[in-house]
Amino acid sequence: MIDRNKILKQIENKILWLSCWMIHNANHLRENHDGIKVGGHQASSASIVSIMTALYFNVLRPEDRVAVKPHASPVFHAIQYLSGMQTKENIQNFRGFGGAQSYPSRTKDVDDVDISTGSVGLGVAMTSFVSLIQDYILKKQFGKKIPKGRMVALVGDAELDEGNIYECLQEGWKHDLRNVWWIIDYNRQSLDGVVHEGLSERLSSVFEAFGWNLIVLKYGRLQKDAFKEPGGNLLKKWIDDCPNQLYSALIYEGGAAFKKRVLDDIGDQDIVSKLINKRSDNEFLELMANLGGHCVPTLCDAFNGIKDDKPTAFIAYTIKGWGTPLAGHKDNHAGLMTKIQMDSFKSKFGITEGNEWNSFLDGKEDLELNEFIKNSPFQKARHRKYNSKKIPVDDIILITETKISTQNAFGKILDQYAKNDTEFGNRIITTSPDVSVSTNLGPWINKKGLFSRTDTSDTFRDRKIPSAQKWIFSSQGQHIELGIAEMNLFLMLGAAGLSHELFGERLFPIGTVYDPFIARGLDAMNYACYQDARFMIVGTPSGVSLAPEGGAHQSIGTPLIGISQPGLLSYEPAFADELSIIMNYGFNYLQDENGGSIYLRLTTRSIEQPLRDINHELKQNVIKGGYWLRKPGPNPEIIIIYQGVVASEAVEATGLLGEKFKDVGVLGITSSDNLFQDWKNKYSSNEKNNKNSHIEDLLKIIPRDTKIVTVIDGHPMTLSWIGSVFGHKIIPLGVDKFGQTGSLNQLFSEFAIDSESICNLGFNTK
Repeated sequence: MIDRNKILKQIENKILWLSCWMIHNANHLRENHDGIKVGGHQASSASIVSIMTALYFNVLRPEDRVAVKPHASPVFHAIQYLSGMQTKENIQNFRGFGGAQSYPSRTKDVDDVDISTGSVGLGVAMTSFVSLIQDYILKKQFGKKIPKGRMVALVGDAELDEGNIYECLQEGWKHDLRNVWWIIDYNRQSLDGVVHEGLSERLSSVFEAFGWNLIVLKYGRLQKDAFKEPGGNLLKKWIDDCPNQLYSALIYEGGAAFKKRVLDDIGDQDIVSKLINKRSDNEFLELMANLGGHCVPTLCDAFNGIKDDKPTAFIAYTIKGWGTPLAGHKDNHAGLMTKIQMDSFKSKFGITEGNEWNSFLDGKEDLELNEFIKNSPFQKARHRKYNSKKIPVDDIILITETKISTQNAFGKILDQYAKNDTEFGNRIITTSPDVSVSTNLGPWINKKGLFSRTDTSDTFRDRKIPSAQKWIFSSQGQHIELGIAEMNLFLMLGAAGLSHELFGERLFPIGTVYDPFIARGLDAMNYACYQDARFMIVGTPSGVSLAPEGGAHQSIGTPLIGISQPGLLSYEPAFADELSIIMNYGFNYLQDENGGSIYLRLTTRSIEQPLRDINHELKQNVIKGGYWLRKPGPNPEIIIIYQGVVASEAVEATGLLGEKFKDVGVLGITSSDNLFQDWKNKYSSNEKNNKNSHIEDLLKIIPRDTKIVTVIDGHPMTLSWIGSVFGHKIIPLGVDKFGQTGSLNQLFSEFAIDSESICNLGFNTK
């Protein structure tokens, strides 16, 4: 009969060895041309080895998804290597170019990474939003057959300092969160020191307040057995009373020092002395290190004992650096074993020279272990990244108003998608941090409803109180209402934007947010893009155009965020027909293999709309990033380039400038981001490319001595780079100071982006 505990112990030892050796090799053995410390986290990895052994080889099912704490990536890579989903070459090149990544990455690693981590705290919260998206899909007709999994976060206790975790807890409580486990590696040490006393109790109260199951795993089996011996109650009391710093220090000092301190504190009592002294120094150290988080049988029992779907937090007591010479030392976070320490560590595990990288495929005596791994339910599934089908996108929806804002046009386009009742429309999911009405999602929500696992009526409607909003919650709703936390918004978009790979069912996530407050969720937005999540974020209202709201609500640098953020293609259309073209393109771009997410920077200011046919050339130019709204004559002395809502000012200024200058033209930019990337890629690639970039095609008709005025309701650097294309002189206009309250005309004049200022600067150009 198979001895499961014995096999798990052997696997645990192999994982501990491989994870530590991986880091040692990267720092001490592999050639290092830079002379820069490669790094790694031997101590942080060691503390979570037992937890991950129990999970990956006894508890997890294929439908479960895991976010591994960033500093445990060597452990994760070692597990994947033993499971045949990571290569020896990659772990030998850990933290090297093209090798296993410093932190688990969905896009950069070959392993079966469910949720990327790196920026601490975000992977933890991400599990909750992935679970909410799982619930959302399960309630829809297209998702009824997906298996329901648990979303598991392996959490470093220091990660719990991150505020986004508590924002997430509150949001989860609102949405009746299910099927989430957070397993806290409670090693009581952070990067710079030891965590404060009593943190476990504070954490317990937080989880219980939000309705989570709470399981504290403080003692392993060795300790529990010792507590049953005569005097064991006194040893247990000493452990419970011992401060974190002292416990860590004694672990580092070793069994003899630990024995002496416990006996000194308890006093000369025969029953305790017998309990302690009948164990050798090494045996006593093993006993005191046998905390709940380092006892695989205890962990397996606890994990397998959860039978309900309530969110559950496990506080697993561990020792940072467990099983290594670094165990317990307060400086061990970035510490590395020396070559002498590693030699001793190697002997401890019986590793012979040349066999350091062996998996369980490399020796005949290990074949049973390899067979056990291969037949574990979670490992059998291999890579669990789905490929979902492409969904046909509805045709372009044109708005016929002669004067409208892009924000209002966005709401009308979504409203029409709701009326169409197509597969595409039924897979749109919207979300917003408590600004859905003020960002024009109201009509969409009225038709599609708000999502909830349980149906709830609209009390105002039931009581016949007039209201423009039909706040009906149901399992068929397509809007997820969030509180005022932009981090949660982007984590939700990240989760929804990975649904096609996590669950095999594609969604089209659209999030709206006040444009200046994109910055409040920037870490989570970057995190979502890093995972290649696919979503559309609508920042509106933008710029100083929302004049009476004042500087706190007026965005400045967001166009630069759009340009600089990898995985996010930004657009700022001026007109409704441009927006229609871009949205249609954007929903296809979300599905393209080499696509990404879309950022739309919109405004509440209504402007006159051009009367024109939407032909193929205009569509292509709008998508590429720019077109001539008014083509210049053969010898222009000046042209105006604008992006976004200042189109009206640009057109008006052109007419005034035409009184003095001939052949004046107006170039409309819909995406400085797309134009810049296209231009940069032509010259940054090693491949010879004789084809012009789009901005070169647009500007090639302009003589080199033509002056260019660029104008945007945002930072002027957004467009000023265009002068580098052919060396034209640029007069960059835009907003680079905090705004204030006032009328639109006053603020446009204050920042010199009104038509009069454009003209004056144009006339004075030498």
